[in-house]
Amino acid sequence: MGSAPWWVVLTVVLAQAVALLWTRNKPVTAAIVVTALPAALVLLAPGPLFTLTALATAVAAYYVATAVPNRQIIGALAAPVLLVAGLQFANEMLMADLTAAVAAGAALLQAVLVIGAPVLIGLLVAARREAQEARLAESAALQRERDVLVQADISRERTAMSRELHDIAAHHMSGIALLAGAVERQIDNDPSAAKRSVAQIRAQSRTVLDDLRRLVGLLREEAEAGRTVATLPAVQEFVEAQRDAGAGVELVIHAAGAGRPLGTGIGPLAQVVVFRMVQESLANIAEHAPGARSTVTLDDRADELTVVVANGRPPVADPGTGGGFGLLGMRERAEMIDADLAYGPTADGGWQTRLTVPRDPRAAGPTEYGARRERSAKETA
Repeated sequence: MGSAPWWVVLTVVLAQAVALLWTRNKPVTAAIVVTALPAALVLLAPGPLFTLTALATAVAAYYVATAVPNRQIIGALAAPVLLVAGLQFANEMLMADLTAAVAAGAALLQAVLVIGAPVLIGLLVAARREAQEARLAESAALQRERDVLVQADISRERTAMSRELHDIAAHHMSGIALLAGAVERQIDNDPSAAKRSVAQIRAQSRTVLDDLRRLVGLLREEAEAGRTVATLPAVQEFVEAQRDAGAGVELVIHAAGAGRPLGTGIGPLAQVVVFRMVQESLANIAEHAPGARSTVTLDDRADELTVVVANGRPPVADPGTGGGFGLLGMRERAEMIDADLAYGPTADGGWQTRLTVPRDPRAAGPTEYGARRERSAKETA
C-alpha cells in the first residue's frame, strides 16, 4: 500500500474527485480533465491500477449526457472518448507484451464500457426528465386554458346578469314613471286616486328592490331566490297591472277553441320567454313612445303561438337613449327556444315586435305547469 504506484493512483483519483465538482457548471470541461488526469498514472506507474480511474470517468460521462443537448453529445464526448481509448492503449502496451491489435481492442472495449454505458443511462434519464417537464408544461398550459375559459364564462354570465338587471329595472321603472305621471294629473282633481297611485309606486319600488336582491342572491350563490316563474296566464295579469297603472295597453287573445287550453305545447322555458318579451316590449314603449296606445296579441290558433306587441305613433318624439340591450336580450331568448323574433316600424309610425314560438308536443300547457309548480311549492313548504 505504501509503494509509489499506490500513491500515484491515490493522487490521480483525488484530483478526479475535485474535477468532478465542476460537472454541474461545466460538465464538458470537467469530463476532459477527469479523463486526462490518468495520463500521469500511465507515465509514472502503468499497470492494472489504471482501471481504478474508470469510476470518475464514468460519472463525468453520465453528467455530460444529462446536461448537454442530444444534438451536441457527440462533439462534447469526442475528446473524453479519445483520451480514454488512447490512455488505455498506452497502458496496455507499457504494462504487457501485447500486440498493437490486442491493445487497440482492449482500449476500444474500455471506452465503450466506461463512456458508452454511462452515456446511455444518462440519455435515458435526460429523456425521462424532459418528458416529465413536457407533461408539467402541458398541464400548466391546460390549466391556463381552463382559467381563460372560466374567465370567459364569468364574463358572459356577468353580461347576462347586467341584461337581466336592465330588464328588471326597465320594467319596474317604466311602471313607476307612468304612476308618477298619473299622480301629477290626479293630485288636484282626484286626491284619493292620487293616494292609490302613490301606494302603487311604493309597491313597485319594493318589488324592484326585491327582484334586484334576488338577482344579487343568485350571484352570491346563497339562499334560493324564490322568484316566481312567469307563465302565459301571467301575461294577462301583467297587462292588467300595466293598465291599472295608467298605461294605454289592450290585450287580445285568439284562443284555439274548446278542448285546448291557451298555450298547449308551449313549455315552461318558452312561456318565460313570451312573458319577458311582452314585459320588455311594453317597457320599451313606455320609454321610447310615451303616451302611445299599444296592443298585446296572443294568437294560439295556428301550429305555432304568435305574440305581437304593437304601438301606434307616439304623441311626442322618442326621448329614449336607444341602448338596444332590450332587443338584444329578446333575440337571445328567442334563439334559446328556436323561436323567430321580428321587429320594426309600422306603416302608421308605430313599432311592432312579433315572436313566433314553435310547439313541443311533449310540453305541458300553462294550466298543468302551474299546477305542478303549486304542488311543488306545497311540498317544499
